[in-house]
Amino acid sequence: MVIPVHDVNPVRRTPWVTYALIAANVFVFLSTPGIAGSVAGGSDLSQTCHLQAFLDHYAAVPRELIHHQMPQLVPTGDVRGGGCLLAPPGYDKSPPLSVLTAMFLHGSWLHLLGNMLFLLIFGNNVEDRMGHIRFALFYVVCGYAAGYGFALLNADSGDPLIGASGAIAGVLGAYLVLYPKARVWVLVPFLIFLPLRLPAWLVLGFWFVLQAFYSAGQGVSAAGTVAYAAHVVGFIAGMLLAWPLKPGTPPPPEPRGLLFGRRAQPRHTW
Repeated sequence: MVIPVHDVNPVRRTPWVTYALIAANVFVFLSTPGIAGSVAGGSDLSQTCHLQAFLDHYAAVPRELIHHQMPQLVPTGDVRGGGCLLAPPGYDKSPPLSVLTAMFLHGSWLHLLGNMLFLLIFGNNVEDRMGHIRFALFYVVCGYAAGYGFALLNADSGDPLIGASGAIAGVLGAYLVLYPKARVWVLVPFLIFLPLRLPAWLVLGFWFVLQAFYSAGQGVSAAGTVAYAAHVVGFIAGMLLAWPLKPGTPPPPEPRGLLFGRRAQPRHTW
C-alpha cells in the first residue's frame, strides 16, 4: 500500500470545510471514552464499558439501519459482576442520524490519522472545485451512501460501524474524476520507504482496486475488521457526484520534480 504525503495541485482558496472536518474528528476522538490515548481513554473494564455504551448510542449498526431492530438491552457504562451492566436504553436512537455521528468516531490513533491524512491531501482540491457548502453536502452524502451501502450488504450485522473513511473514499473518487493527471508524492514500502511522484489516477486507482479486492474477502481474513465495502460504495458515489463538474475543472500544473529517477526542481515537499 502506498502512503500519500502531498499532491502537486495548488488551491485558489482556503479549504475551511476540510480543516473544520479534521478538527471535529480530532476533537471527538479525544473526547471518546475508553479509547486508549484519548483524553477520556483507558484500558480497564470500566473504560471498556463506557466505550461500548458510547458506541451503542452513536455508532451506526447495519441491522438497525435496514431492519430498524433496536436492542432491548444496551451497556450502561457501569460494571457489574466482572462485565458490563446491561439495561434498557435510556435514549431514543435514530438510526439515520447515527450514520452522521458515526462519521466522526474512530477506534484508534492509527485509524484517525490515516483518515485525516487522506482528507487533508485530497479534500482541499475537491473543496476548491466544489465550493465550501457544496463540498460539505457532498462529504455527508458520500458518508451516507457508504454507510447504507455497507448496511445493505451486511443487513443482519450487529457490529458498530464507525469512521470517516466512507465519506473520505467519496472525496478520493471525486479527486480521481476531477484531477486524474495531478501528481501525488507517495512513499512506497520497498525495503525502505521510497518517495515517488505518481499520477493521481494510478495512486487512487490502485487504492480502489485494493479496497474492492479486500471487500471480496481476498487477501485478508474475513475482510478483517475494516468495512472495505463502505470504501468501495463511497468511492463510486464520489465519482458519480463529481462527474458533472469535470468539464469545467482546470488542469493541474505541469509536474516538476523526481518521477521514476528524472531530475527536476520540486515545487513542494513535505
